[in-house]
Amino acid sequence: MNEEEDKKIIQQAFDELWALSIDRLKNEEERQGVRLAFHIAKTAHHGMRRRSGEPYIMHPIAVARIVVEDIGLAYKSIVASLLHDVVEDTPYTLDEVRNTFGAKVASIVDGLTKVEGIFDKSTSLQAENFKRILRTMNDDIRVILIKLADRLHNMRTIDSMPERKRMKVVGETMYFFVPLANRLGLYNIKTELENISLKISEPDKYYEIKQKLDASAADRLAYIDRFVQPLKEKLSAAGIRCEITGQTKSVYSVWKKMNAQNVPFEEIYDIFAVHIIFDMQTGKNERAQCWEIYQLITDIYRSRTDLLRDWSETPKLNGYEALHCTLIGQLGSWVDVQIRSVRMDEIAQRGVVAHWKYKDATTQDSELDKWLQQVKEMFESPDNNTLEFLEYFRHGMLDSEVYIYTPKGEAKALPKGATVLDFAYYVHTAIGNKAIAGKVNHKLEPLNYVLHGGDQVEVITAETQRPQGNWLHIAVTPKAKMQIKDALKSEIQSLQQLGLSMLDEHLKAQGIAEPVRLFKKLVKIYSLNNKYELFVKIGAGQIDLSDVDAKLQYDTAKKPVRYWGLQFILGGDKQKTVAATPVDKKAPYLLEENVADNTLSYLIAPCCEPIPGDDITGFLDENGKVTIHKKKCPIAYQLAAQHGDRIVQAQWRKHVAVSSLAHLELRGVDRLGVLNDITHVITVELNVNIRRINLEAHDGIFECHIDIYVHDTNNLDDLIEKMRKIKGIESIRRKEA
Repeated sequence: MNEEEDKKIIQQAFDELWALSIDRLKNEEERQGVRLAFHIAKTAHHGMRRRSGEPYIMHPIAVARIVVEDIGLAYKSIVASLLHDVVEDTPYTLDEVRNTFGAKVASIVDGLTKVEGIFDKSTSLQAENFKRILRTMNDDIRVILIKLADRLHNMRTIDSMPERKRMKVVGETMYFFVPLANRLGLYNIKTELENISLKISEPDKYYEIKQKLDASAADRLAYIDRFVQPLKEKLSAAGIRCEITGQTKSVYSVWKKMNAQNVPFEEIYDIFAVHIIFDMQTGKNERAQCWEIYQLITDIYRSRTDLLRDWSETPKLNGYEALHCTLIGQLGSWVDVQIRSVRMDEIAQRGVVAHWKYKDATTQDSELDKWLQQVKEMFESPDNNTLEFLEYFRHGMLDSEVYIYTPKGEAKALPKGATVLDFAYYVHTAIGNKAIAGKVNHKLEPLNYVLHGGDQVEVITAETQRPQGNWLHIAVTPKAKMQIKDALKSEIQSLQQLGLSMLDEHLKAQGIAEPVRLFKKLVKIYSLNNKYELFVKIGAGQIDLSDVDAKLQYDTAKKPVRYWGLQFILGGDKQKTVAATPVDKKAPYLLEENVADNTLSYLIAPCCEPIPGDDITGFLDENGKVTIHKKKCPIAYQLAAQHGDRIVQAQWRKHVAVSSLAHLELRGVDRLGVLNDITHVITVELNVNIRRINLEAHDGIFECHIDIYVHDTNNLDDLIEKMRKIKGIESIRRKEA
């Protein structure tokens, strides 16, 4: 492509951005500012190209377009989006941005600039960058919103990246950016990020589902029209102005349901949802109008009251509001119907931006505002480990919420699994520090009592009470844990040192030369959150060292494998590995077996147990060995997000000697001899070794779990296909480890 063609496509892209932006620019000064930012970015990036081959300036233009079109931001965000890479990638400086566009735009651009410098081995550079982005919420949430737009465009152009980079980006996206988009209410961005991630990590599944959705689109649209028509007539007759549309669920959403319910595509019935978006009638209450519409439409279709969800009264943590119901349509299938006002719909589409647009300055802070405040408070403990902080933050984004009520009837949203102690700290730090128990629905309960949706809680306090070390195990919310840690900081530090010293001496006395390699195993055994909590409990006498030996059950036949913050105990035939060899992370790493001595050149991650033929990615551990995961493995996403520099382009070679373990689940009609037929096919017809088999029958139905050794996915597919023909078997699937 020559320079003239470049100029043409660049100008066309900017003209399209300008057409979308013009209504968001208040005056001529802002219009001139956007033009100037475009000129500076175009000049600074002149001659630079992306991996796709297009001029680099096309990326900041695309980010600015997402910021305007999908998120709904205005002048400062448009300018910052256009300039977001100039300070990092060109000679243009932050001072020049500040002098030209002001301190606020410079602050946003600075927040979007990656962390540079060298960190110690225990620190993840990627995690530090995530933390830096999150810290900007103390000043301006627009940094995070622009970063989401930046990530979305990078995902849209991910095909031009090499395999190793793609896995890193997908890992970061699923681990960090998808939960973040969800928490901020940006559902459209969240959905697109999920779909692209699935397309990269499991392309066969993605295109299979997409093809089936496309093939059934005409029938689905016809059914939606038939379902919606009586609703339109009913609501119109009642004088309610509204728009009713049907929306097909995303490929990722369908894939997730198929996996969660363990059913094929054909058995997913709620593939689409109907949206009723109404104009507010003068003098009416929004929530009352939602319920009025519900009453009208349930005159036509029967409702499943057990699936009724009233988010109009108590919005979700991300600000989402709507009344959800499930109705049975003309053909006997259930249809998800979402009722919301125009205001609610804009919040559903644009999340936090629309939420603040409609927020009345005199109203109470929403749960979203409170969550953002909690995130800011998390930064008040600057000595927090970065990876630990990121895990706390991520769980705060992912946890499902339940609503708990104060004695006055005020609703408080907490994550599912929260305790009385979490509730106490949610109300106020001082109440949490003095809490001794709670009255849950007028019944006395301890601080570790797990709350359920709808509970009414009164916290009982005492002036003599102070935070205890075991509270870190009772609390589940990041806010409560952080505040307990702050209160116990000096005490915890001394207990940690004491506990570490006691455990270290005890293990060394048992002849264990490197006790640090076993700390995480003990953390898992005692169901703790991290090694520091383990040390505190030992130092406080809550874990007796005499119990450690029995709990540990250290088996020298099993080799502890520890790498960058995660530990797996890998044992058995899978861990016959050759010595570590130098690995070129930019070139394919062939996964080989040594037929002579029945060994492998890699380690198999026990969290997902891939077998030859699975889509995989590799990670280089601290000892120079490669551990492989399935691409869709959540642990692989986490490792790619935090340690993308360790990704290896692992590729299978044909395996003929070493077998891999696979797990199967069978279900069917019980009959005499079914177990014999199953084992005959496996062992006699296909000569496959069985490691374990368990069959249970009840009420004429049997369920069977089988662990078998196979060479690769083709071997496994042949086995599954053969077993499907056994009389009585209704379903058979490979179970994830």
